[in-house]
Amino acid sequence: MARERVTVVDIARAAGVSKSTVSLVLQGSPLVNEVTRAKVNAAIRDLGYVYNRGAANLRQAKSKIIGIVVNDLTNSFFAELAVGVDSVVQSAGFVQFLANTGEKSERQREVIASMREHGVSGLIISPARGTVAADLAPLVESGIPVVLVVRDITGAGVSSLTSDNQAGAVAAVRHLIERGHRRIAFLGGFPDTAVFQARMCGYRDALDEAGLGSADELVIGSAPSRAGGVAAIEQAMMLKERPTAALCFNDAVAFGVCDGLRARRLEPGADFAVIGFDDVIEAKTAVPALTTVSVDPQGMGERAAELLLKQINIGRPEPEAIISPVRLVVRQSCGAATGRRVKEVS
Repeated sequence: MARERVTVVDIARAAGVSKSTVSLVLQGSPLVNEVTRAKVNAAIRDLGYVYNRGAANLRQAKSKIIGIVVNDLTNSFFAELAVGVDSVVQSAGFVQFLANTGEKSERQREVIASMREHGVSGLIISPARGTVAADLAPLVESGIPVVLVVRDITGAGVSSLTSDNQAGAVAAVRHLIERGHRRIAFLGGFPDTAVFQARMCGYRDALDEAGLGSADELVIGSAPSRAGGVAAIEQAMMLKERPTAALCFNDAVAFGVCDGLRARRLEPGADFAVIGFDDVIEAKTAVPALTTVSVDPQGMGERAAELLLKQINIGRPEPEAIISPVRLVVRQSCGAATGRRVKEVS
């Protein structure tokens, strides 16, 4: 339940100063001495007050801004997701503000606070590593509609849209096993994220199902990036008993794995099977074309925007947890014949 909005009068009362003094502090005026400024800022923090710049000029104006906060804009997945969001919110008369946290929780707090100051109508957030429910509590208390994408936060009390990561990993590893592979690695990703854990669980489930077991040495974490993929495959190829195939945490890692293989004069798809996760646009044009678990990033952005707009239109956030199905798209990087096949994941 949304708590009553904190006002400048509340801040003034708590700090023992006048309303005009609080206003001067909010405006960054040099007329306020540092002792008084510190008292006012302490009251602002304690009461959870957010200065709404738009409301300062137009108290009755309704924002037509949607905020999008992502954890890694260097990953093309999030650019495609943002395109999907924009296609929906634009047709509804909204504009989007996009911010990148670079996996830094402090930066995430800053950009969310800034967006709130500018009166966003709602937020779509792919949380930074280490984000916990308490970090999102001020948004819940304020009544701002929020949709989490890619990563869910247990107990956050907001809507979420994620993918069936475990089922996707199971389908990918089953496919590699069907093609005769027995030493299959899981490469890339940060082990302290829920997405990594879900995909790794699917990887282990498929190996156990086939009676192969899963060796810890074959699970190699790294940054979920192209450079991380290069580092991960280098480590894998130094094992006494090398893997012959890999499920990669995401497509960016898979592209890096392919780079690392070529550096060793090994050809992806011919000498080593590679499967990614996401199905970004580059996957189908890569050489060889990348077999991957399709999450449909643009479609995810569209669905997230539709969910957020629904909450904005009804006037109150009603948390929903949606897990989207995925599918394995078979291309050449896993050694498949020329052509494209899609395997639905049940």
